[in-house]
Amino acid sequence: MLTRNCLSLLLWVLFDGGLLTPLQPQPQQTLATEPTENVIHLPGRRSHFQRVKRGWVWNQFFVLEEYMGSEPQYVGKLHSDLDKGEGTVKYTLSGDGAGTVFTIDETTGDIHAIRSLDREEKPFYTLRAQAVDIETRKPLEPESEFIIKVQDINDNEPKFLDGPYVASVPEMSPVGAYVLQVKATDADDPTYGNSARVVYSILQGQPYFSIDPKTGVIRTALPNMDREVKEQYQVLIQAKDMGGQLGGLAGTTVVNITLTDVNDNPPRFPKSIFHLKVPESSPIGSAIGRIRAVDPDFGQNAEIEYNIVPGDGGNLFDIVTDEDTQEGVIKLKKPLDFETKKAYTFKVEASNLHLDHRFHSAGPFKDTATVKISVLDVEEPPVFSKPLYTMEVYEDTPVGTIIGAVTAQDLDVGSSAVRYFIDWKSDGDSYFTIDGTEGTIATSELLDRESTAQYNFSIIASKVSNPLLSSKVNILINVLDVNEFPPEISVPYETAVCENAKPGQIIQIVSAADRDLSPAGQQFSFRLSPEAAIKPNFTVRDFRNNTAGIETRRNGYSRRQQELYFLPVVIEDSSYPVQSSTNTMTIRVCRCDSDGTILSCNVEAIFLPVGLSTGALIAILLCIVILLAIVVLYVALRRQKKKDTLMTSKEDIRDNVIHYDDEGGGEEDTQAFDIGALRNPKVIEDNKIRRDIKPDTLCLPRQRPPVEDNTDIRDFIHQRLQENDVDPTAPPYDSLATYAYEGNGSVADSLSSIDSLTTEADQDYDYLTDWGPRFKVLADMFGEEESYNPDKVT
Repeated sequence: MLTRNCLSLLLWVLFDGGLLTPLQPQPQQTLATEPTENVIHLPGRRSHFQRVKRGWVWNQFFVLEEYMGSEPQYVGKLHSDLDKGEGTVKYTLSGDGAGTVFTIDETTGDIHAIRSLDREEKPFYTLRAQAVDIETRKPLEPESEFIIKVQDINDNEPKFLDGPYVASVPEMSPVGAYVLQVKATDADDPTYGNSARVVYSILQGQPYFSIDPKTGVIRTALPNMDREVKEQYQVLIQAKDMGGQLGGLAGTTVVNITLTDVNDNPPRFPKSIFHLKVPESSPIGSAIGRIRAVDPDFGQNAEIEYNIVPGDGGNLFDIVTDEDTQEGVIKLKKPLDFETKKAYTFKVEASNLHLDHRFHSAGPFKDTATVKISVLDVEEPPVFSKPLYTMEVYEDTPVGTIIGAVTAQDLDVGSSAVRYFIDWKSDGDSYFTIDGTEGTIATSELLDRESTAQYNFSIIASKVSNPLLSSKVNILINVLDVNEFPPEISVPYETAVCENAKPGQIIQIVSAADRDLSPAGQQFSFRLSPEAAIKPNFTVRDFRNNTAGIETRRNGYSRRQQELYFLPVVIEDSSYPVQSSTNTMTIRVCRCDSDGTILSCNVEAIFLPVGLSTGALIAILLCIVILLAIVVLYVALRRQKKKDTLMTSKEDIRDNVIHYDDEGGGEEDTQAFDIGALRNPKVIEDNKIRRDIKPDTLCLPRQRPPVEDNTDIRDFIHQRLQENDVDPTAPPYDSLATYAYEGNGSVADSLSSIDSLTTEADQDYDYLTDWGPRFKVLADMFGEEESYNPDKVT
């Protein structure tokens, strides 16, 4: 009892004295309408010697969201223990929304919300309050922090964030098969009331599907739903808050459900008998008809395999599946013949490739139908008795010999006669002929097996009643060999024998070849010719296997005595008639070492007395070749240099203009040119040689018409130009012909008397003295002539 009293006293001292302050003293409360219910008491200051009773501290307010009243919404009240109601305390507010969302009465401490609040936007606000002395502006106590929570109301409906939904479920599924799970989200506070408690239901889609009201899982509600009956379903789902109670908000979404296909239907033929008509001329492998079985399933479940049931005519036809249309394509495996059989009947079975074991109990997943094929008669070309004819003939058979025959028949009703001829496109048409009525083949030329051993050509048979209907067959003729060529050595052998050879030594193995076709077992025999068998230096050993060896008969050979030996070898074949030939082999004597290895033959043996080796001979030959090349190169360079000198000679005036960089001495300079030609054209010699080109050895004189005394120099120059143009002796290259003519318009006029109408006696040359020192010589010359003119003597 004493312990209980002591504990009660201790707790009262702690709480009443302010040593302990509960952080959350108030449980969740409803909004109070009286101002005195939402009050925060701020602890006042106290001295160390006086204990002041402290009020209960509230640190949490509640405000209703979406408040639509005309007056600001009252939130609560702040109060300090030091406030005696005398107006000396001022209350201040700071923090989230202070002044914009929440206001405080500075005197009373009443807090109001001046805006409508949305909990989904901001669920709570943290503020700080303080009591300040109104006169000194100093805080009476430390700041106190508190929270204003926005109290939720049901203002948000559930929403399907992932809708609309698409789902699928296999057809023929049992009841309760899982389809899809939907989820709706409510933005209201799930911890306050039932505003966020959602319940699901189906508004459209029953009785095919159901939904769990709490989890939103959609399942099938009917068994054996068939895709072939209905494939698409649209289900409308509703989510309602407030636990589905009246007044709750609701949201909806659409779920599109598709029944996927399963192989629950076998293929079925729409009819039991299919009739087809096929011409007998249809080629092998061609499609002659199509049949189809119907399967209501989809995709791979509708893939059908067709098979022919063994029976009548089944071996003549084949059936394959068209992957695009799932039809059975009937193809021809063997040729048809109307004259042999006119109709065929067989059965075709259609079955699924991909079976579902769950539906085996429904029955076999296959169907059978009968196919009847009628063969249509078609006029056909003749038919040969064989697909290929092979014949044989000996070479050199006389022309016109019959070597075989071909036969073709018209198998149609009312058969027609057949004519034969060789296909002219083939190679054998010029060597053979065929009888157009009988079909016998004969030679038209002599055959040579060694030239052509086999002939391959075609023969065409056509109906007399309809030549357009024809058939072709290949003919193979083998030319048989007649033994007409003797055997010969395979290659022209030239062998060598050592000087130190011993008797009985084989120095060469030879074989034979025959241009005739060698029959099986043919043998060649080898022997020496009779004239060489007398005291032979060599002999032939026949090995009886179509080869022979050359054998020595002497003990050593000398090159100085005889360098070459010629050995005649007779070779015979075993055919009839026997053919033989004599082949001469050349045997050269060479120097060998003790092991029989050849050291030298031919050229080196000639130079051995001089002591020259093969390498020395090659070096000498190379030196001679180099010297010859140098001589040829030197001669070519000299000829090239001489040719260039002739081309650049000053005597060659082709395409050249010769410049003389000197100034003439006037009329007194008679060395540069003959000025008399300009003064008096009559002085021009008829046979004067041209100085502008290289003169020829024989130059025919050119006839020029006489020039009058008063002829203008212009006419003279034109005349000379015309002469050059028509001159047959002129060279074929360009030349430079210069004729001086001053022309009209000169300031000094013409200096020549040719153009003057008066004689020289009538001319006054005094003006030449006025032209300066350059014309002094000319003025003196003409002045002297004037002074000595006898016509002017008076």
